[in-house]
Amino acid sequence: MYKTILMPLDGTETDRTIIEHVKQLAPVHHSRVVAFHVATGVAAQWHGADAGGEEVEASQAYLDKVTQELQAAGVPADAELAYGEPVREIIRRIEQKGCDLVAMATHGHRGVADLLLGSTASPVQHSVDVPVLLLRAK
Repeated sequence: MYKTILMPLDGTETDRTIIEHVKQLAPVHHSRVVAFHVATGVAAQWHGADAGGEEVEASQAYLDKVTQELQAAGVPADAELAYGEPVREIIRRIEQKGCDLVAMATHGHRGVADLLLGSTASPVQHSVDVPVLLLRAK
């Protein structure tokens, strides 16, 4: 049912919620998981894939660590790093490369906090034609 699960990650502890869930879900559906992160710093915004520096290196290292964790659990996994604005890049990834499910953790912000801190999950959910699994971080 879910051949490819796109798992956008923000690099915070919130990710643990969705990583642990996907580790259980993917084997049931024989899914491949794409651990996906968007670098958002100045270099990433201006230089895209040509960006370098600490943020890009740390982001790639984080994705590699998550991918290795999934693979150690028997889940086929790949890592993809994008550059720019998270909502736009997640939607672009889905439109260009496809997936059968988007699995994301949410911070659980509401109201004014959501406006101030930003929200990725809601705009993604309302902009794509594939199922979106949202889990609130513990």
